[in-house]
Amino acid sequence: MYAELLIHAEWILTVDSENRQLTDHAIAVADGRIQAILPYEEARRTIQAEQTVELPGHVLIPGLINAHTHASMSLLRGLADDLPLMTWLHEHIWPTEGRWVDASFVADGTRLAVLEMLRGGVTCYNDMYFHPEVSAQVTAEAGMRAVIGMIVVDFPTGYAASPDEYIAKGLALHERYRDHPLIRVAWAPHAPYSVSDAPLQRIATLAFELGVPVHIHLHETRDEVENAVNAHGERPFARLDRLGLIGPSLVSVHMTQLEDAEIARLAETGASVVHCPESNLKLASGFCPVAKLLDAGVNVALGTDGAASNNDLNLLGEMRTAALLGKGVSGSASAVPATEALRMATINGARALGLDNEIGSIELGKSADLVALDLRDPHTQPLYHPVSQLVYAAGRHQVRQVWVRGRQVIRDGAPTTLHVAEVLSEAQIWAARIAE
Repeated sequence: MYAELLIHAEWILTVDSENRQLTDHAIAVADGRIQAILPYEEARRTIQAEQTVELPGHVLIPGLINAHTHASMSLLRGLADDLPLMTWLHEHIWPTEGRWVDASFVADGTRLAVLEMLRGGVTCYNDMYFHPEVSAQVTAEAGMRAVIGMIVVDFPTGYAASPDEYIAKGLALHERYRDHPLIRVAWAPHAPYSVSDAPLQRIATLAFELGVPVHIHLHETRDEVENAVNAHGERPFARLDRLGLIGPSLVSVHMTQLEDAEIARLAETGASVVHCPESNLKLASGFCPVAKLLDAGVNVALGTDGAASNNDLNLLGEMRTAALLGKGVSGSASAVPATEALRMATINGARALGLDNEIGSIELGKSADLVALDLRDPHTQPLYHPVSQLVYAAGRHQVRQVWVRGRQVIRDGAPTTLHVAEVLSEAQIWAARIAE
């Protein structure tokens, strides 16, 4: 068998349906896809490879999937910390965005975020922000995978003047990237409190017609839910259900305020939840009942949220926090085990975004979106269980190699498609402007 690339790692965590853990195996890649997974000695005899990468002491995993972020908000990292959500939004973030956000802000901020995520083993992210066509272009140029949100809000911004214009621009973005190998799109109405019924109903119809997800903040805080009940007499979840949005295409983010009936409805309809534990902790938004959701059969993925509220895009860190918080909230040390946390950061994210036939696990025929971490560091030794060390002890600096569609985008810890000095220089220029 011919292969362009043969990767030999000490451990492979497939995250397939059986959560297989393979030792001393190799993966053969051709045309950007996984062509074979087999013991290394057999691979040496049967596969003729253009390039062989030897990774002793490394664990190979599927590329991590950041299922919710606002990539270009990396330029607002640390701007307004230690504040409750609505104060943070209304008094700091939205005024700053109103003054500074344009296509160049989004390009430079997305480039910074893509650099950070790739170096942390994230090969795909689900974005929600203005000027999505710019984010899509920057991400594709860097060789990263993304689902780019077609943003919709009721109010005018520098990007669009009305819900109709946001939707029209979204439809143009969908058409432009219809057949792109790395970029997909999703409808991204910001939240129930910022998008009215008519646009939400239209989005529900368009999502069904186009076969794309609907990505929305939902039940992020107690205040959000109480304000909706006081103003309209129903919880935001019930409103979205009434408008036809609770279903298999829904990617509902945060979900810290859930009743048992809502959890049952999520499970019944096949909707997904994206858990953003560190952002929720930092903004004191509440606790997503992850263990209850998983027990009910709800698909739960992981996201970082934006770097302005986290303050990083570190999905390895989110895995550890999600596992620990899941235990603390449920009162059970066996809740959200390491294997489940890894699934939340990989295949569950792929499933939420409608990409589980393409990415999220290491299986024959899937795209070669792969990450290798060196576990020979002191803080991941001795090593009894690779998945436990990965979730509870490993850090981003141990990400050494990253491939997307078989293309190496991180080699020995360094990016191959982005110039670090240029990205950092642009970020520093923006910081000087914004801090004026």
